[in-house]
Amino acid sequence: MKFVQIIDFETERLDEMEQVFEDAARRFAGRTGGPTHRTLLKDRDNPRRYLALIEFDSYEEAMRNSGDPETSRMAERLGALCVGERVYTNCDLVDARELK
Repeated sequence: MKFVQIIDFETERLDEMEQVFEDAARRFAGRTGGPTHRTLLKDRDNPRRYLALIEFDSYEEAMRNSGDPETSRMAERLGALCVGERVYTNCDLVDARELK
């Protein structure tokens, strides 16, 4: 079953965060077990709040990725760019489909 981690965070430095995400995508390219999709949402009512949806093929792969020292370094870099604490929500993906 696919797994999605939702990261709820606030930042005033999104451009710098995007660079960290891009650097990570290059490092993880071609590696098995890493994220398969990323969706970034911006809160229309709070312009510095974002939700990042990070999809993995399974919970187990997400946990292996989470234990990787490179992932820990990336999380530290992202945390330094956030305002306040990040909130993580772990979800099993039950359904995803295009509705058009």
